[in-house]
Amino acid sequence: MGSKWRKVKLALGLNLCVYGPRNHVADNDDDEDSMPPAGPPSERRSDAALLSPPGDWTSAPATPASNRLRLSKSLSRSSSKKTCSICLASMRRGDGQAIFTAECSHSFHFQCIASNVKHGNQICPVCRAKWKEIPLQGPSLDPPLGRARINPVDWPQNNDMMTVIRRLPPPRSNSSRHVAPLFQAPEPAIFNDDESLDHETDSTEKSFTNKSSTDCDDQRKVNIKTYTEVSAVPKSSRVDSFTVLLHLKAPCSDSWHNLSRNDTKLPKISQTPRAPVDLVTVLDISGSMAGTKLALLKRAMGFVIQNLGPNDRLAVIAFSSTARRLFPLRRMSETGRQQALLAVNSLVANGGTNIAEGLRKGAKIMEDRREKNPVASIILLSDGQDTYTVNNTGTGGGRNVPDYQLLLPLSIRPDETSGFKIPVHAFGFGVDHDASSMHSISETSGGTFSFIETEGVIQDAFAQCIGGLLSVVVKDLHVRIECVHPTIHLGSLKAGSYPNRVLSNQRIGSIDVGDLYADEERDFLISINVPTDISSNETSLLKVKCIYNDPLTKELVTLEVDEVRVKRTDVAIEEDISIEVDRQQNRIKAAEAMAQARIAAENGDLAGAVSILENTRRVLAETVSAKSNDRLCVALDAELKEMQERMASRHVYEASGRAYILSGLSSHSWQRATARGDSIDGSSLVGAYQTPSMVEMVTRSQATLLGSPSTQRLLRPVWSFASHPKPR
Repeated sequence: MGSKWRKVKLALGLNLCVYGPRNHVADNDDDEDSMPPAGPPSERRSDAALLSPPGDWTSAPATPASNRLRLSKSLSRSSSKKTCSICLASMRRGDGQAIFTAECSHSFHFQCIASNVKHGNQICPVCRAKWKEIPLQGPSLDPPLGRARINPVDWPQNNDMMTVIRRLPPPRSNSSRHVAPLFQAPEPAIFNDDESLDHETDSTEKSFTNKSSTDCDDQRKVNIKTYTEVSAVPKSSRVDSFTVLLHLKAPCSDSWHNLSRNDTKLPKISQTPRAPVDLVTVLDISGSMAGTKLALLKRAMGFVIQNLGPNDRLAVIAFSSTARRLFPLRRMSETGRQQALLAVNSLVANGGTNIAEGLRKGAKIMEDRREKNPVASIILLSDGQDTYTVNNTGTGGGRNVPDYQLLLPLSIRPDETSGFKIPVHAFGFGVDHDASSMHSISETSGGTFSFIETEGVIQDAFAQCIGGLLSVVVKDLHVRIECVHPTIHLGSLKAGSYPNRVLSNQRIGSIDVGDLYADEERDFLISINVPTDISSNETSLLKVKCIYNDPLTKELVTLEVDEVRVKRTDVAIEEDISIEVDRQQNRIKAAEAMAQARIAAENGDLAGAVSILENTRRVLAETVSAKSNDRLCVALDAELKEMQERMASRHVYEASGRAYILSGLSSHSWQRATARGDSIDGSSLVGAYQTPSMVEMVTRSQATLLGSPSTQRLLRPVWSFASHPKPR
């Protein structure tokens, strides 16, 4: 009757990979004589059969505690009050997660510690004791030597089993042949297996917004303001280049509770409805990601998973030499989160870097999904260069230029009719990534490029990104500008990377702004001519109209503001330029200088690049906003100075200067926050475009990092990826 239980114990003693039934083990039974009843004949197996799992057994962790296979007899009642030092979640018996207790008596969630020791680390994260026995958990795209591998999320599973994995003995031969996976289901040809949306919740949210629309309808609309460079122009004067600033601000969101400085609790997301998100993460797990990088990536992904709501959906693509859908598009319910965490914790670094294949599968998920959430985005992270797709086929400036357009699938590229389709927010990790390709991918798709120079910033960088994605309040914003006075014409539209056009008659122009996060602001400079107007005390210049979709109510919103006018005076009046206009002119000058300096640096003229930045700093210092100590102007000067320092030598520029400049260009061209260098501090120069939602999410991230002893130990030896000291 107890033969099976004895076989399990025997296998554990022999250091084998064991799959043991848990539905016959009493939670409070530690006695060897208290053996489970014999199962049906189909489950009676020989000792050799224990080395491979039956088809209907699974690697999923236990759910009810009464059915859990005990990992250690040292799990006492006192452990139920502890927290896992890796994920900071509580470890209570019966909470649906297996618990591993090491030889040193410290306990962890099984999937957390299995991921932590994946690369052979046998050191306790708490006391640093060296373990003799460690838990292991798969899978990987390229399985490592000497380890067993278990089912990923896509494989068939049931919840009647829990897996205990121990290190297999090393192969006796010198063969480099990889251990074959125990079982692997092929990917479907079409990724139309996305989990259905919760339409009941959709109707509840719409009911909520309709109920509150009478009270805060105006607060939920885009705020539009215009500023002329001066308030008055003499009647007899004609101005060929007159600047009008168009300022847009997205409605605020009360989805976040303020975090008190005296409150040690994490900021909490309220129940206020928001637009749910379809998010696909495309993660580099090439060999260069092994070790601390991969561990921190897993932790950052865990933070993302824990902060997505039950109506948000997540899919995970992992790529190295090839790409695989590790986790299908699933809602982040409690079950979905647990499955996603298991999938992410199973990652193992190995192989090359095939960014194009990873993006192709990420785009395919978006293209094949049966249903769509209002917001959709792709997050791409890589620390290397694609060596499978990009070739030096293009030419420019007398040198070969890689064709980075090959990396971005056609299905998510923007077109003239539909604008941006799926933005890719790219994160370059470390000094070896290809900043030019990552910037090109994000720029073409309408996403942002962030440069993660220091390992420890990765979670905060992800937090800032999803803080924005989880607060989208405006969809597909389109701005139309029309001249009023019959002799006024549009000269140019300064709109950064946003698609804009001026009709041939130069009377009508438009800007495709796309999506806006809560409290996000956009500033566009419009250049027009102002004719003489002797007969009037005021000249009408422009009309502005905004059209967009409300992602919550799914209503089309149209807004028009009063005509933009300028006063006409009989005599000239000495007047300083509007500080609002001057501030944005400085931003555009700085961005143009960055682009010019980058071109000079790429052509080998670092001295010329530094000179361009220095001259721009001198020009900005003489402006009205600089003399008023305007915050943006001060930040721009500090940013230009930082870029000068990162061009001190070719080595410094290659290691960090290029990525830093491209991340800055991405931020200014989209007027959206990006992570740059080793900080995303809102008070620093890189926080100019941060929204309250972003700040709150970063605060939440930093609170979890500071509260984790394991993370503090993990980050203790971390310095900048660059092998040289940062120039001062």
